[in-house]
Formats: sequence, C-alpha cells, structure tokens
Amino acid sequence: MSLSFKHGYAVVIGIGADLPTTIDDAQGIASLLQDPARCAYSPNQVQLLTGENARRNDILKALDWLAEQTQADPEATVLFYFSGHGRQTPTHYLLPFGYVQNDLLNTAISGAEFSSHLRVIRAQKLVVVLDCCYAGGQADAKGEGVPGVKSPLPQEVVAELERSSGRVILASSRKDEVSWAFPGQPYSAFTATLLEALAGYGAFERDGYARVLDVMMWVGRKVPELSSDRQHPIVKISNLEDNFALAYYAGGEKSPQKLDWATSAPIVTSGIEATQLAAWQRMLANYRESLLLIEERMSEYIDFTAIPLQLIKNRRQIETKIAALERRMAA
Repeated sequence: MSLSFKHGYAVVIGIGADLPTTIDDAQGIASLLQDPARCAYSPNQVQLLTGENARRNDILKALDWLAEQTQADPEATVLFYFSGHGRQTPTHYLLPFGYVQNDLLNTAISGAEFSSHLRVIRAQKLVVVLDCCYAGGQADAKGEGVPGVKSPLPQEVVAELERSSGRVILASSRKDEVSWAFPGQPYSAFTATLLEALAGYGAFERDGYARVLDVMMWVGRKVPELSSDRQHPIVKISNLEDNFALAYYAGGEKSPQKLDWATSAPIVTSGIEATQLAAWQRMLANYRESLLLIEERMSEYIDFTAIPLQLIKNRRQIETKIAALERRMAA
C-alpha cells in the first residue's frame, strides 16, 4: 500500500509562451511528485504554475506559500523547480510569463528578490532547481533572442545558500552551454534525468527514498551522457549534514519501477549473491564519495571552460568506473 510523503512541499513552474517544452517538463515533475505510487506528495502540497498562471506575482505568492508551510511544519522538505528564461545584464533575473523587456523590475524576478524570498523559507531541507537555459524542439538555445548574458545560477541565490545548512541548488547547465531537448522525447534531457532520479534510478540504499545526493549525482552523470557531453549541470551544496530524503521513489516500496518513456531502467540486484553485492556496494560507495568531492571542487567554476582539465578527466574516469560497476550489478 502506498504511503504519503507528508512533509513534502513543492512549487513547480513552467513559463511556456515561446518555450512550450517548459510546460511539459513542469507538468511531468508535478505529476511524478503527486503520484501515490512514486514520490507520494499530497496533491494539496504541490503547486503547479504554467503559462499565464506563471506570472511574476503568481510565483512570488507561491514562494510566500512555501514560507507559510515551513513555518507550520518544522519537518518540511521543500522543492522549488523553475523552467524558463534567465537573464543577466548585469542583474540576474528569472523571466516569468508575460515579462516586459523594458520593465524587468516590475515584470520579472531579480536574483536579489528571489533570494530574499528563499531566506524566509525556514526548511532545513530545501532544493532549488533552475532550468534557465535549455532548448526546445531542435535543441536551440533556450534564451535565444533574449539580450544579455546567459546565466542560469543567480549569484545572490548562491550567497543565500551559503548562509544556511541543508540547502541545495541544481542548475541545468553552465552559462556557456545550452540545455537540450530532442524531437520525439517527452521531456528535455535535464528534466528526464531528474524524473528518473526521483523515481529511484539513482537510489543507492534501496530504502524507498529518493535522497538528495543520489538525485544530484544521477542528474550530474546522466545529462552529459544524453547530450554527448555538451551539457553539464551545476550542483551547489551548503553544509549538508545528511543525505536527506527528497521524496519516496515508489510510494514507500523499496523496488524502483521503470518509467514507461525512459530509455534506461533502474538497477535490479536481486539475483546477486549477498557477499558479492556487499563488496560491489562498498566499491560503489567509494567511487560515489570520490565523485562527490570532485563535484564540490568543480562547483566553484561557473564557466565550464574554466574548469581545470585534470578535474574533468578525473570525473570522467570515476563516472566510467561507476557505470561499469552498475552494469555488473544489473546483469
């Protein structure tokens, strides 16, 4: 019988307009979160804002709602997902539906304003996902035609993150990259891997929970694979004391179930001898710890081109070892 992830709260936004894929992505995230056989968030604890319902004031009200929920629930786990345009000229803005190019102050959300709203969300388990530069249709730049520098990660939000603990930011790509969507696929590469992670594809302990580091590491590994190494998510983590649960992945059950549209499948280890499985799990844990250390070092570089080549090589080597070990475990 499915359980409810009763302390989970989420705001999911897809601005639509000239980015129709953002609506599909946002709907996919909200649907999985509310699915009682998957993440099992209560439907009244998930707000989905798309198209004309994703204007500036709508988003700010939703952030205020999250603050209210966390004040009433000290055990709250919060997910904020935004899929749309981002702009920096030089102030960073999230661009909601209906923004006016010549009046961003009143029609968009500045990084400072977004940061101030995050500050009053008291949850010690907060994940902010920003998909601010991904492609629609034929994989054109998400921000194409919008003047200014592409910058998916507001520095004010990074600064706010560093003031608190238990907070994680995941951005879809580095500022010199685009995010990718492929014809015939229901979701962008970034959102597809995020959905897989929330469905338990990257779950390490198989305890029924999609834990935050497992989710981040799955997305960080799989997006470069899907994009032929052309897109690399950014992960920022602040004083994370535990690998907290972001959601259930199978409604409280411990065996992840395949997503119908996904091209890969969760790892199944039921046929492996216990001693062999334990040895492989120890190896995998060591690889994952090494990869996490590299990710933390790489997160200091916003420009992908600025990352030392040796860090990139080390990451790829460890990712190759992890993938090979996972294939052995699934065989």
